[in-house]
This record gives sequence, C-alpha cells and structure tokens, in this order.
Amino acid sequence: MTVAFGGAADPVATGSQDEALLALLRLLAERGYAFVTPTPLTHARVVARTDRQRARSVRDVLGWSLPFRRGEIDAEVEALLDRAGMLHAEGAMLRSRVRVSSLHGRLFLHSAYPTNDTDAVFFGPDSYRFADLIRSELSDGESLRMLDIGTGSGVGAIVAALARPNAPVSATDINPRALRFARINAAAAGVTIDAYHAPTLDPLDGVFDVVTANPPYIIDADSRLYRDGGGMHGAQISFDMTRMALDRLAPGGRMILYTGSAIVAGGDALKQALADDVSPRGYGLAYRELDPDVFGEELDQPGYADVERIALVAALITRPA
Repeated sequence: MTVAFGGAADPVATGSQDEALLALLRLLAERGYAFVTPTPLTHARVVARTDRQRARSVRDVLGWSLPFRRGEIDAEVEALLDRAGMLHAEGAMLRSRVRVSSLHGRLFLHSAYPTNDTDAVFFGPDSYRFADLIRSELSDGESLRMLDIGTGSGVGAIVAALARPNAPVSATDINPRALRFARINAAAAGVTIDAYHAPTLDPLDGVFDVVTANPPYIIDADSRLYRDGGGMHGAQISFDMTRMALDRLAPGGRMILYTGSAIVAGGDALKQALADDVSPRGYGLAYRELDPDVFGEELDQPGYADVERIALVAALITRPA
C-alpha cells in the first residue's frame, strides 16, 4: 500500500484524530515548544525522582510522559490530545499516549514512554545522530531521487527532504503506526513524501540516487519492531536492508546507513559482511565508528554473552557511476 503525505495540502481528513495531532504540532511550534529525548535509561532515572511524579507543564506531559489531572495543563493542548484520542486515564490522572520531540527546528510525534508495545514508534538519541549524518552527507548537491527504508517516525525521510527541497523522497516501513506518525510529522514539516507499507522495495519502481536507513540493531526478547535487529547479534536487519538497497542504487548512487554493531573478540561482523557483499560489485565502502560503546546494559543479556561492546557505526556505500 502506498500513500503520499506532507506538502502544502494537509494529508489528513478534516475533523479526524490525525488532524488534531497535526494541529497539536503546529500549536506547539508556535509556542516554542522544545524537548530533546534522552535514552530510556536516562528517562527512567529522571522520572523516578520524587519531584517528577506529576506533570507541571506541557513539556512534562509531552516530553517526560508524566501524568496530570484534567484542567492542570494548557487547555488547547489538552483539548487536542482529547480530540486525537491520545489521553488515557490512570485513576484520577491522565497520561498522553504520544510524545513530541524537537530535532533540527522541527517537531516529531512518536510513542509515549515507556515504549513497550511491539509496534511502538521510537525516537531517541539515535534519531539525532542519524539526522546529523544525513544532513552532513547531503549538505550540497543537485536534486536526487531518495528513499528512506524503515522510516519510523519519518526522521530520515523528512531530514532528507528538507536538505534537498526539490528531490522526490520515498519511505517504507512495516509498522502502520509508524507510517501514521510519519505522515503527520511530514505535514508539520511542510515536506512531501511517498510512503509505502511494505517489508521490501518491490512496490517501488526504478532506482534511487540516495538511500538512507537507520535499522534496529539490538537483540530484543520482546521482538519490538523498532528495536529487534535479528541475528548477527542484532545486525541482520541492517545487513538485509543494505543488500535490498544496493540492488536499487542508480549509477553513482549511494547508501547512508546508520546502525549499531556488536564487537566480538575485536571483530565487527557487520563491517566484514558488508565488505564481502560490496567488493564483488565494485562498490565503494567507507565504514567508521561514530561511538565505540553504547547500550552497555545489554551485555548482561544472554544473547550478548560473547560481545565486548556495541558500537554505533556509519556505512557509506557508493555505486560506481
């Protein structure tokens, strides 16, 4: 299934819940709302503090996911959350089902903390690093046909579209909730993206000049879509997405991959697998670590018994012209 979203014409029905969420993002932008989303562990530590058990502001509600009593926060914000069906009761308190984070001067809708649902739409520090990588790689150049695989909340597709305003941008995801939020986020950012609910690139025609991806890279016992990277200690989906993308790169085209890789006995299995795949094709590979050690707490899990560390990596793969 495909649907175009974003652009001058709002892609949501008048009076719908999605229209209320789009209106919420626009209202927050007008009022200068900003919130930088930390890691889940940092979030948990902050909201565990004795003075952080109840919301005192819109930022507490939509950033820190704290509960509040009806009538205690901005009336317009509360009304829009109500119209969107995004408030749920916990006794006498209410809590938002969504969060709103700021990135590159734009606001992004995503799932509330904690992101326990299998189809949760995640946004966090990786989103910021991925966005920065895309913007640095697309800092100049002509308009190109671009694709973001596994778009989630739409960060990759939206940042790419903003970096190259005249370039056609497509996006895919297997999570309908993610595509819903990405559609709203794109409309709020004023960009147009063609979105596809698909696990492969089969519904898309032709080749692409730039492909971006920020796949999940953690072994997740709950198999949450945004988090579970499959085999290879969580790197399998990253490898599979890359192979999928390389078959659709235009001559001179490139892939910008941001992900994580488990390091075992000093070796990086994802780096080796990518090198083994691109070398026979004659493609170029520039691979580097962006952060040598993240999610150290995961090493306590059985699936990481032989892992030394989890590194954040960027792989830039170029097809010869």
